[in-house]
Amino acid sequence: MRERLLARLTGILARVAIGAAVLLVSVWAALALWYRLSLPEEARLLAAGAFGLLGLATIVALVRRRAAAASLFALAVAGVFVWWTSIVPPADADWSPDVARQVTGAVDGSVLSLTGVRNFDWRGEDDFTPAWETRRYDLDQLRTLDMFMSYWAGPSMAHMILSFGFADGRYLAWSVEVRRRRGGGFSPIADLFKSNTLVLVAAEERDVIGVRTNIRGEDVQRYRLDIPQEMIRALLLQYVADANALATRPTFYNSLTSNCTTTVVRMARALGDVLPADWRLIVNGYLPEYAYDMGALDSSRPMAELRAEARISPRALAAGLTSSFSQDIRQP
Repeated sequence: MRERLLARLTGILARVAIGAAVLLVSVWAALALWYRLSLPEEARLLAAGAFGLLGLATIVALVRRRAAAASLFALAVAGVFVWWTSIVPPADADWSPDVARQVTGAVDGSVLSLTGVRNFDWRGEDDFTPAWETRRYDLDQLRTLDMFMSYWAGPSMAHMILSFGFADGRYLAWSVEVRRRRGGGFSPIADLFKSNTLVLVAAEERDVIGVRTNIRGEDVQRYRLDIPQEMIRALLLQYVADANALATRPTFYNSLTSNCTTTVVRMARALGDVLPADWRLIVNGYLPEYAYDMGALDSSRPMAELRAEARISPRALAAGLTSSFSQDIRQP
């Protein structure tokens, strides 16, 4: 009797697990069809809805122990998977002007040469003077690394930018961004489904930080990272290597797996730095607390005090987007 009950319970749990898997696959496939099918909106809606209904019908059939329905569902999933793998990131498109170029670099001795450094003059979200420049930096003069957190959707989500400081007072900021097409936008859900590619932007702080503080009105915070000099240099060179790779082999941006935080974490781990998995690497608005716990911030002071001093947006707004922007935002 006990064995029969156990076997029945095991069968029920197995069907529940299979049903949950069918539901998850159905939701993913329906969203993939909706976001990525190259068809009119009505046709995409019909395809997504049809796959969702097929998934529900399959779950009902499994509950009634009609295994034949699973075969039709598996065939449909295989077809979607083949179509999905055929979608590759484009190398060329009518990109939005602020992500139109992928920076590339080369190192000769201690000199880093970068082509395509962004130095826009921003007057409004759609009012700017584009400028892409070639710059040279002496790696032996590399001194500091700052982490900027730009909060655009409350305290939980932020865009992270790392900025490398040199002894001559120059700063080089790197931002992992969505390479949108002209007129396109950013959607965390759509960008889970191969909607946009990834681009590494190297820029003046006055540009890539200033557009967020002074134009978009975001709450931007700056944290000085306390990590070894050799790690700072290695991370900068890893940025350059990744930028060169993207220039020849585009990659899709993904809101969960290939975003501004996970890309930098992957770089650091590739360099041998041990970064334990943590929920704050996904809910990245709390990344400063993670860095604090990891010993990468000034641990002699409370985190709340560092947070309060980190906010640079008021200073940026007061100073304006001038040539002294980097010095102005670092004033006490």
